[in-house]
Amino acid sequence: MNKLTCRCSRLLMTLVLAAVVLTAGAGVHANEGTVADKLAEALNYYSELEFEKSIQIAEGLLGRDDLTSRDSIAIFETLSIVTYAKGEGFLKKAVNYLEQISTVGPCVSRLPQEMWPQELRDKWYNILKGKNQLTCDEDGPDGIKTIAILEFDNYSVGEYQEKLGALGKGLADFFEHDFSKLSDLRVVERDKIDFILKEIAMVQAGKVDKATAVKVGKIVGAQLMVFGSITQLDSKNARMVVRVVNVETSEIMASVDKEGKPEFSKMEKELVKEIAELLDLELSDDIMKAIDQGGTTSLDATSYYSLGLEYMDRYDYKNAYASFKKAYEMDSSFVEAKRKMDVYRPLVG
Repeated sequence: MNKLTCRCSRLLMTLVLAAVVLTAGAGVHANEGTVADKLAEALNYYSELEFEKSIQIAEGLLGRDDLTSRDSIAIFETLSIVTYAKGEGFLKKAVNYLEQISTVGPCVSRLPQEMWPQELRDKWYNILKGKNQLTCDEDGPDGIKTIAILEFDNYSVGEYQEKLGALGKGLADFFEHDFSKLSDLRVVERDKIDFILKEIAMVQAGKVDKATAVKVGKIVGAQLMVFGSITQLDSKNARMVVRVVNVETSEIMASVDKEGKPEFSKMEKELVKEIAELLDLELSDDIMKAIDQGGTTSLDATSYYSLGLEYMDRYDYKNAYASFKKAYEMDSSFVEAKRKMDVYRPLVG
């Protein structure tokens, strides 16, 4: 195992452990350790491609009599992810574990988590759609609004139309990451929105407008919908336009744009702050610093990351991983690319 792979494994475990601890309870059973501890052990084997050992540990937890609903969900999550990693012949069994999660309760934990492979995420949304449970009535502090971001349209000209073909998907992902840092907002997952768009047959280039945003917003239970476009004319000039619409009233709540060098990640962060101010959302110094973190100033790294998302959505994990890896190699501070590498590394061996 080379140094890069070792670093991938360590960060994967950091990501996975955090997710497990948040989902699984801390109940202890007759010196067997907490559920979270055992699942951490199982997921460590998963990161080392020891799938059978991982499954054995997770299955052994199902017989415990101290399991909470969150414990059961965390166990079934692990079993589904690891079983799925074994190959196409195990997809049905992996999906069966998701069905068991939905029986326990689709709204007990915030699902899916970032560690879920894309195909399982789509299968999960399909299960929820069949149960009419695509949205959850989540209680939270007063003032919390749910926001969703549509993929950006690309109105670039010439070579930039093709070169930036997947960038609209990447920008939606960046906006999702940065809006989630605002304590006044709850963010709908990008791929859930993509799932809805496909279901209502509204995925057409240049067709994302206010009416589309309102329709999707109502389905996913969002109060605010973000949509916009990018335009690059030449190597030195680009523009990003962003609109925020109130789903209930169809009113445009914020309209912002940036022009300048094609530094789209930088533009995105500046526009997130502008939108937050226009919507009277809290922007403390700590939140401002959090927004500034992550992302990349490299257009090539941004493009490779966006391409990775494109492959990811097609379940082409080998090329997705390779694209995220290229993005990270171009900018070693690009933490979003590193996280995606760590999620998909076990699926490409």
